[in-house]
Amino acid sequence: MNAEGLSDTVLSDGAETPDIVAAETVFTGKVWNVRRETFRYNGDDIVREFVDHTGAVAVLALDEDDRALLITQYRHPVRTREWEIPAGLLDLHGEPPLAAAKRELAEEADLEADDWSVLAEFYTSPGGSDEAIRIYLARTVRPTAHAFDRTEEEADIEKRWVPLDAVVDAVLGRRIQNPSLIVAALAARTARETGWAQLGAADSAWPRHPKLGHLDGTVSAGTATDGAGRS
Repeated sequence: MNAEGLSDTVLSDGAETPDIVAAETVFTGKVWNVRRETFRYNGDDIVREFVDHTGAVAVLALDEDDRALLITQYRHPVRTREWEIPAGLLDLHGEPPLAAAKRELAEEADLEADDWSVLAEFYTSPGGSDEAIRIYLARTVRPTAHAFDRTEEEADIEKRWVPLDAVVDAVLGRRIQNPSLIVAALAARTARETGWAQLGAADSAWPRHPKLGHLDGTVSAGTATDGAGRS
């Protein structure tokens, strides 16, 4: 501790491995399941139910003028057309997160990029879901050779290039609500101010993802879905 009573250690989440007494899938859904687990913690057996999620990736694409590529898409649970960044589930067995991010950028925005980095990672709702999202920063972008044929909620996606500072203003003004976009915009502007020095390598391992079991970052477990990105 320093003179102010604050720790001098680097701030970091810590992994825990409680004793799992019992576990079962209590609901099997089209996209994700619900699990019930009993675990021993602080001398008690505790029961918790949570969404058993594949995890997801998201992509903040920036052009040479520091404009971010945003999409707007209908989200039924909240009855809202949200401004978002391209994103999707890690629902293809064995697909590395970086490959999934490149696929989602092409499928949702008809873009590809030469320069990829890890921008941020977060748990969407750690009290009720094991969903982990990794956000990539994609730069030196260009259109794909062919437009992707989108269906369902993605059929009427709209795309817009927006200055990064304007996106941050919308976050701080509480006009946009999507968590991946919020985290990406705030992280990107902060990273830009430090010359992008804290970006991670695009192929970095992802040890905090609950279902990643290989050093190369491939997904070793997860719920199979129909392939539609619903993160």
